[in-house]
Amino acid sequence: MFDEFDLGIDSLAVRAGQTRSAEGEHAEALYLTSSFVFENAAEAAARFAGGREGNIYSRFTNPTVRMFEQRLAALEGAESCVATASGMAAILTTFMGLLKAGDHVICSRGVFGNTTSLLNNFMAKFGVETSYVALTDLTAWQAAIRPNTRLLYLETPSNPLMETADIRQLADLAHAHGAWLVVDNCFCTPVLQRPLALGADVVVHSATKYIDGQGRCLGGAVLGATALIDKDIFTFVRNAGPSMSPFNAWVFLKGLETLRLRMQAHCASAHALAQWLERHPAVARVHYPGLPSHPQHALAARQQSAFGGVVSFEVRGARAEAWGVIDAVRMLSITGNLGDTKTTITHPATTTHGKLSAEQRAAAGISEALIRVSVGLEDLVDIQADLARGLDRLA
Repeated sequence: MFDEFDLGIDSLAVRAGQTRSAEGEHAEALYLTSSFVFENAAEAAARFAGGREGNIYSRFTNPTVRMFEQRLAALEGAESCVATASGMAAILTTFMGLLKAGDHVICSRGVFGNTTSLLNNFMAKFGVETSYVALTDLTAWQAAIRPNTRLLYLETPSNPLMETADIRQLADLAHAHGAWLVVDNCFCTPVLQRPLALGADVVVHSATKYIDGQGRCLGGAVLGATALIDKDIFTFVRNAGPSMSPFNAWVFLKGLETLRLRMQAHCASAHALAQWLERHPAVARVHYPGLPSHPQHALAARQQSAFGGVVSFEVRGARAEAWGVIDAVRMLSITGNLGDTKTTITHPATTTHGKLSAEQRAAAGISEALIRVSVGLEDLVDIQADLARGLDRLA
């Protein structure tokens, strides 16, 4: 760690967390091993008992994974980080580590569809109840508070409508009632937004997205204060095993090195694309916080250093028209993933949020006319030309 030198974010992204072996390697070492050897029985006993630090088993102690955890923690301004096998594993780990039967969760509407399914179909089996509220309605969050509310969960910006929540206000609300605030920072990454500095208790990431940046590996992370992460979160990963593989951690370390540069490019192209879409006659509405027309534009400008790489828009029509635009593309990738160097396009109502009921999608504002684009690093004119194939036909 380089905290004592107060390095900038680019320096931390390249240097933080690295521990060199006796071989003196310059790049981060990849430790592909399931277990570790001890000098003697006494050392083995001490490590298993927790009396001596050191590697035990790669399910919960691996040097490559630890380098990734420390580097991401440095970027996010967190005391501790625990890496997981996927973004959903990070969310599950957070819920299982912090909640118990009888607890109540307040979750924003419009979160990733699998998060809603996890809460409704699985956490409910363990006696955890969830209430859903509009992300930007502070009064609704306040009204949903119960004596047994233990956790407030949200994505900001939200997926796929790019709504923005006031993290500081929600942190104050949670803490006033003895609850934790958990923020999914996947869309912004620590380059654009640092929820812990705004009062959040826990940050979760899908490293699969921008942290990797090239659509290669699955991974997730949970970050926060040492007292919280090392006790409840790490203990769940150690015992339940939703662990990040060392190879994936090594890939993510390489992704972090270029994260700010990529996010800068993603944001610039997404902003320009949003402006272009807003002028297109076939587009009814554009959802992008960088536009003055976005209802939380001013908040996003205060809370984030840029507006993100995802643009959602509604075409004039419904499912048939939206599918027509998607099916007309030749360069863009039709896939549910995002945060890739390759621009991706999807129809949220039938893919990422397809498991939700029609009523749930309507409450979250996800219409049949909605299209989500994760803007990659191709030439902007080529992205526009590919979208124009279908949009111009509608116009």
